[in-house]
Amino acid sequence: METPVFEEIDPASDCDCPGCVHWRRVLPRSTGGHPAATRVVIVAAAAAASTAFGAAHAAPAFAAPQAPARPGVPAGDEPDTPQGRRAPLHGPGGRPVVAKAPTTTRADIISRAKQWIAAKVPYSMSDYWSDGYRQDCSGFVSMAWNLPGNEWTGSLGQYGIKIAKDDLQPGDILLFHNPDNPEQGSHVVIFGGWTDDTRTYYVAYEETRPHARELATPYAYWSNSDRYVPYRYKGLTGGTAGAVADPAEPDNAKPRTPDPTPYPGSAYFGPGANNKYVTQLGRMLAARGAGRYYPSGPGPRWTDADRRATRAFQQAQGWRGKDADGLPRARTWKLLVTGGGKDVEADGRTGAAGPPVPSSHGVHGYPGRAMFRPGATNEYVTQLGRQLVKKGFGKHYTTGPGPRWGEPDRRGVEAFQRAQGWRGGAADGYPGPETWRRLFS
Repeated sequence: METPVFEEIDPASDCDCPGCVHWRRVLPRSTGGHPAATRVVIVAAAAAASTAFGAAHAAPAFAAPQAPARPGVPAGDEPDTPQGRRAPLHGPGGRPVVAKAPTTTRADIISRAKQWIAAKVPYSMSDYWSDGYRQDCSGFVSMAWNLPGNEWTGSLGQYGIKIAKDDLQPGDILLFHNPDNPEQGSHVVIFGGWTDDTRTYYVAYEETRPHARELATPYAYWSNSDRYVPYRYKGLTGGTAGAVADPAEPDNAKPRTPDPTPYPGSAYFGPGANNKYVTQLGRMLAARGAGRYYPSGPGPRWTDADRRATRAFQQAQGWRGKDADGLPRARTWKLLVTGGGKDVEADGRTGAAGPPVPSSHGVHGYPGRAMFRPGATNEYVTQLGRQLVKKGFGKHYTTGPGPRWGEPDRRGVEAFQRAQGWRGGAADGYPGPETWRRLFS
C-alpha cells in the first residue's frame, strides 16, 4: 500500500469572502481563518481501498477542529476598539446625562487618565469601572474630562472646541468619529505631549485592548491619521502642573514645573529593578525627547529601553564614558526633575544612543533576515515598524509597532516592496538588505 498524500489548505487571513468578513466583524478578537474550512486535510490514497481495508471502508476526509494560532488581521484599517453608546454613570441604572461641562484642569485630566493606566483597566464596551465610567475609549475620555455621563465619539465633540495641531497641549484629545460604522472605526485618545521637537510623535493615553495604556504614537494615529480632529475641553481652567512637558517649547517661553521628588538612589535603577521611580524616570525622559526608545509606555520594570533613553539624555549633555553609561545618578536625576540641561536631539536614529548598530550584507544597520521571522522579538522589529509608519506604509498596524514580529509587519514590508516595483519572491514581506537600505535611506 502506498503512503497517503496530505495537502493542507489554509485560506489567507485577509480572505474577502462573505463568511470571513462576517466573522471578522462579530469576532474581532479571533485569530483568523476561514469559517467554512479552517484547516482542511485532504487524504488521497493511491492504493486500492478494497485490497488494504476492504471494499466497504473507503478512506474518509478529515477536518481538523481548529486552525493553527496566528496573528489576526483586521478587516480594515480601523483600530479594533468598538465602543458602547452614550450612557449614564454606572450603566443603565445611573444618573441621566446632562450636557454640561464641569470645570477641570489639565493636571487633573492627566492625573485621572494615569490612574486608569496604572490600574491597567481592562477594555470593555459593556463593563463599568468602579468610578462609574464605561471601559472603552470614549468612556476613558469621559472619565478624564470628568463628564457627568459616559459619552461616545459621536457626542464628545459637544464638550470641546476644535483646535489646530500646533495648539495641542496635554489634556486635549484627538477624535475620530466614523458615522458610517461608529462601533468599528471610531476612536479617541488623550494627548499627553510631544515626544520631541519634530512633533511627529506624541504620548497618547487611551483605552484599548487589552487595557488602558500610555504609548508614544505617530501623529495623528496609527491608522486613519487624516481623520482625527484635535479638540480642547470647554470646561478647562488654568493649571498645567503634572502634565507632560512639551520639549518643543523654548525654556524662556514657559518654565518647566520642578518635580519635588528627590533622587532615590542608584539601587532603584538597573537590571532587576521594579518600582515607581523607574516609571517616573521613563516619563521624564519621554518628555525630554527620548520617547522613541520606548516601544510601549514607560513602566515600573527596568528594561534596556530605560538604559538607552537615559544614555541618550546623558550624551545630549555632552557626557561620555561612565558619565553616559545609561544608569541615572544624582546629576542626571536633578536635570530631569528641574527641566535643566539639553533635550535629546530628534535625529531619528534609534541606535544613536545605544550600542553600535550592526551592519550586514554591506548595509549599515541591517541586522540580518533572522531578526524578522515568525516568533522573533527584538528592537529591530520595532525600528522597522516605526520606519514603515513614517514612510506611509503603516496602515496594517492597529496598535503601535512593537518588538514582536507579526503579520502587520510582514504586510507593511510587502506593500513597501511592491511600491518599489518588485513582484514574486522579491516582495515576500521579509526585509532583505536592499529593502532595509531603501526603507531607511
